[in-house]
Amino acid sequence: MKQRDLVKRLEKAGFEFARHGGNHDVYVRGSDIEQIPRHKEVNEQLAKAIIRKWGL
Repeated sequence: MKQRDLVKRLEKAGFEFARHGGNHDVYVRGSDIEQIPRHKEVNEQLAKAIIRKWGL
């Protein structure tokens, strides 16, 4: 999955960009925190796990 598609799904669910980490971008929603790898393509298994985790 493309990183920007995953980010769009997170933002639609209420997550906001917080900061750049070392190799990840950090998104927050209240006390929820999610780190997204800064690659053009995110591993499919990782993307599916993040989507399942937040019920996207």
